[in-house]
Amino acid sequence: MDDASYVDRNSSGQRSEDDVDGAIARLARRQHGRVARDQLVALGLSADVIDYRVARSRLHVVYRGVYAVGHDVPTREANWMAAVLAAGEGCLLSHRDAASLWGIRANARSLIEITTPRSRRPRQGIQFHRSSLPSDEITVCDGIPVTTVPRTLFDLATVLSFRQLERALGEAETRKLWDELSLLDLLRRYPRRPGSRTVRAVLEARAEGAKVIRSDLEVEFLEFVDGVGLPEPKLNEDVEGLEIDAVWRDQRVAVELDSRTFHMTTAAFEGDRERDRMLEVARWHPIRVTARQLHRTPDRLRDDLAKLLGLIPGGPPSARRDQPG
Repeated sequence: MDDASYVDRNSSGQRSEDDVDGAIARLARRQHGRVARDQLVALGLSADVIDYRVARSRLHVVYRGVYAVGHDVPTREANWMAAVLAAGEGCLLSHRDAASLWGIRANARSLIEITTPRSRRPRQGIQFHRSSLPSDEITVCDGIPVTTVPRTLFDLATVLSFRQLERALGEAETRKLWDELSLLDLLRRYPRRPGSRTVRAVLEARAEGAKVIRSDLEVEFLEFVDGVGLPEPKLNEDVEGLEIDAVWRDQRVAVELDSRTFHMTTAAFEGDRERDRMLEVARWHPIRVTARQLHRTPDRLRDDLAKLLGLIPGGPPSARRDQPG
């Protein structure tokens, strides 16, 4: 028995195989190659026809009731779409995965976060958050139902630190991801919900003119400084005509946060050394900090910074602080 006769027999001859294949293909293109069983039924496929196509590897089971069409080569977007379809009607991508879809924060977690308006049975690979969201907190991005950017940031406030949320908000601003409903509107709408305190603190810091945090390494460095009890530096400050990542002006300490991504080219290598020389000539103490140092030798880094800041013996001569600059 060929596939065409099987389709015709189970759909009472109302649709040809080409019609059905075309309809499935159009649906799959809109949904990153993923379709739900109830969508296939709505197209006129019977349960037997769906099972037959699974057996013939024309549909591949991703979750119970969710299929990859034609082949099972997962992409990030396909995985998100499959999770939303598996969760069911009214569910949408949220939290860290929504942030990744919007491009405001990378996410390496294997669990996909979905917001659902009602209780759901646990699904492997999916983390459910129960919340019934109004229409102005819901949208579609790249064909995937998702929380709006402000709502995504509000949700992130429940799972990220103050610094990490600052960074995500800064990235949203850089990408000009505006929405009619602002983060401040959400704070007024949900003044006591989890995360509201963090959102309020971030917005207050922005109102006071806090500099935008530009990288995850800046977040890590500031959290390190807070964690070891060092005074907080100024970020992205102008020093001798150079923009420096972190600065303690009174102690004339200038910290450059180095990432392999941006500092491994020949031009960057030469430019970094020229910057260090200019700062040294102007009687500053330039130092370079990497993520590896933050993770591997935090105690040594803490002690070195404390000495430079004059918090423990062994720092630079105090006379240097009186030099012009």
